[in-house]
Amino acid sequence: MNPATNAVRLGVARGWTDFLRLSTTPSELFGYIFYPLVFVGVAIGADLEHNETGADGSAYLMTGGVAFLLANTLLLLAQMIGSEREDGTLLRAKALPHGMIGYTVGKSLQLLLTSAVSLTLIIVASLVLVDGFSIQGWTGLLTLLCFCALGIMALAPYGAILGSLTTNPRMTVAVVMMALLGLTVVSGLFFPLDILPAWAGVIGMLFPLYWAGVGMRAALLPETQLAFEATGAWELPQAAGVLMVWAVVGFLVAPWVLRRMARRESGSRVSEARERAMKRAY
Repeated sequence: MNPATNAVRLGVARGWTDFLRLSTTPSELFGYIFYPLVFVGVAIGADLEHNETGADGSAYLMTGGVAFLLANTLLLLAQMIGSEREDGTLLRAKALPHGMIGYTVGKSLQLLLTSAVSLTLIIVASLVLVDGFSIQGWTGLLTLLCFCALGIMALAPYGAILGSLTTNPRMTVAVVMMALLGLTVVSGLFFPLDILPAWAGVIGMLFPLYWAGVGMRAALLPETQLAFEATGAWELPQAAGVLMVWAVVGFLVAPWVLRRMARRESGSRVSEARERAMKRAY
């Protein structure tokens, strides 16, 4: 068998094994249900309604929750790569023939499966419990699947880049989470942008999170919710185009950053990282 093909096969097996192992860990299981519980609970308890149109703001909030879970893939990947630099997993992968190919395939599969479980939970719970939240026919289902895939592809590479550049995984998680929270505000994920200054909306439109939110709303909200949109339309071609640009740039830059990071890894670096982690723990 071709060495590269064998590396891909081993990567798929490792990704599936890691997913199953983590999915039976209590902390990971709690992570799957935490965001769905929070978003569904807030949407039900708040009973939001747009003052002018009467449109259901709770359903709008839930589409923001789905988009936020897409963005959470960035945080998960940054955390995974940062932690595995520290514990030597990356160094061991580097030592194997085509090890970085297998590592990348494994992490990608693990991330895809984890995201699929989280997204399925929040969407199913919202369909059952939140009024006004529903898949808009076969077109809506196709839009949902396409924008989930585009959103993950547009965001995940930047998680890999951040995880490769950091020397402190815990600090990375804190910084990325604060950045995501800021982006959710200027991207109008949980409330319409018309309540913010115009410049905030312009900033939000520069980033993929805003356009992922547009796709989620188009797939999961009725046309009456168009009153929330700045232009009165979903703008799906533009949304897909922006996400594709972010994805292409990310997938061009991330492998280069990962290769540079892998070349710098050594036993002494891993030992130093472990010592720093132990000092922070105590």
